[in-house]
Amino acid sequence: MFAKFVQLTLSQVSSTNRICMNENGTKHSFVLQPLVGFCDLLILMLCALLFEFSKAEYTYFIPFLIFSWLITSVGIGFYKVYRFTPLVNILGLVLKQAFLLLVCCFSFFGIFNEIDVVVSAVLEYVCLSIGFIALLKLVVFNLRKKFRKQLGRDTIRVIIVGRNAKTEQLKNFFNYNPAYGFQFIANFDLRLDTIELEEVTRFAIDQRIHQIYCSVAELKNKEIQELIQFADNNLIALKFLPDNKDIFTKKMDFQYYGITPILALRTLPIDTPIHLFLKRLLDIVFSLVVILGILSWLTPILALIIPLTSKGPLFFKQKRNGIDGKEFYCYKFRSMTINKDANDKQASKNDMRTTELGKFLRRTSIDELPQFYNVLLGDMSVVGPRPHMVSHTHSFKQQIDKFMVRHLVKPGITGLAQVSGYRGGIETEHDIKSRVRFDIFYVENWSILMDLRIIAKTFFQVIYGDKKAY
Repeated sequence: MFAKFVQLTLSQVSSTNRICMNENGTKHSFVLQPLVGFCDLLILMLCALLFEFSKAEYTYFIPFLIFSWLITSVGIGFYKVYRFTPLVNILGLVLKQAFLLLVCCFSFFGIFNEIDVVVSAVLEYVCLSIGFIALLKLVVFNLRKKFRKQLGRDTIRVIIVGRNAKTEQLKNFFNYNPAYGFQFIANFDLRLDTIELEEVTRFAIDQRIHQIYCSVAELKNKEIQELIQFADNNLIALKFLPDNKDIFTKKMDFQYYGITPILALRTLPIDTPIHLFLKRLLDIVFSLVVILGILSWLTPILALIIPLTSKGPLFFKQKRNGIDGKEFYCYKFRSMTINKDANDKQASKNDMRTTELGKFLRRTSIDELPQFYNVLLGDMSVVGPRPHMVSHTHSFKQQIDKFMVRHLVKPGITGLAQVSGYRGGIETEHDIKSRVRFDIFYVENWSILMDLRIIAKTFFQVIYGDKKAY
């Protein structure tokens, strides 16, 4: 089914480009976004008065500022905020743009080094201007939501073709989220003998439908072609719900090699230089804070206590699989007695191998702190899918579909699965499948704000305790 959809999509790519350009539908305002962009530039120019430039210096800075802002904002899609865009994505765009503005400002003063400006003034300018811009962006975004919800204006009329669990979820999303402005009109099931595609297209014209959502699993090749042709000729946005039996949490992305269209089934948000830099910067900062602020004094104390509770070394090291499946040594404070099953058997509740001190270390997650050395060395990240023992990786990749997808990024000390209730030992097949599902979602939807949210949730779990911490 998915192969059919790919083939038809690629064959129609030139005709559907016009349909997909306006992703939020025909009701998108073509006046509001330019107006917001103009206000952003005005904020940037007014805040530049903080530098107390001479008239000539101000004349140099403003054109550079406008040009660089337009280039960077278009490059990262700063103004591509649609009605269905999550708030966390908007904040992510603001952080990216703030970083790029900072780089552009330093570049300007590097080129015009005769202009005497201190670093603190540049930081103050970026924080102040981005603060006002972010505030404006959030105010406009929320006002539009209230405008749609309370007045019922700025709406998009939609219909759904197909009837299954996915279309029911989509219908519920439309009905229970009026602030997004989707007005659900009708749901058609072409599998019924009483419904023909011609009736759907006639209904779409008569009811002035703006968007049609189709379940690929329930459409024939001919029906997909007819819908594409109809949508193209009537300026109706056509969108597809993929068949989950053929595609699982994939983000499709069209690319062109020359004039040849290429469909990428998985694009990772972290695979850009700026994202890699930001994540590595976060890892270094957090690992240094923990190493210098906690491990510097905690390690000598535990070096005295752990050997007294059971014979053996202070640290426990174990080979685990990291990014691209490569093996590395993962470090922990030893919480168990020396045993031959350490590299094959996971810790379980009331595990006889765990020492009394070890129970406390594991319950409070103190035993995991040496992994910040792994983070500093680059083997791990603060946030990511938890690494498994090598023997378990070999076993799970044979049993669990798409298990190895989680190795596309560095493993983490904590992760989305861990803060979503899947920390600790794997007791059932449901546990590992759910963990993999959360890990794949993290890999394909990563953002710095998601990392910070997971870190905050982990901190509260440590403070208030977790029943699966054993």
